[in-house]
Amino acid sequence: MLTIKSGIVAVGISCAMLLGACTSKPILNVKDAQVSAGKTLQASEVRKAIGVAGATLGWQVIDLKPGLAQGTLNLRNHTAVVEIPYTATSYSILYKSSVNLGEGGGDIHRNYNGWIQFLDNSIKAELARL
Repeated sequence: MLTIKSGIVAVGISCAMLLGACTSKPILNVKDAQVSAGKTLQASEVRKAIGVAGATLGWQVIDLKPGLAQGTLNLRNHTAVVEIPYTATSYSILYKSSVNLGEGGGDIHRNYNGWIQFLDNSIKAELARL
């Protein structure tokens, strides 16, 4: 038989579990974003725009090989790592790994998606300046 106290504890645990689940969202990947309409760019110009955009937001962007960069964002005790394949006409931002972002089952802490949206918008802004 449940007592009032044990019932309150059960409700509290249920609420805590629901609130914890609210911080997870499906992982956002940007796939094949078009570089620009009406402009002809070189892949090296796209790479430079990715680097500038990332650095502006605190991402460390390194080259893994031609056409593939890796971005790492370290915030407090959280780390997000993405792969950024690019060509002269498109780029993608793809989840690679993370630390302390609760990634599992295709979900991740909701802040990650915001960071990816900011990075994508910043890349678009840099490309528009070219």
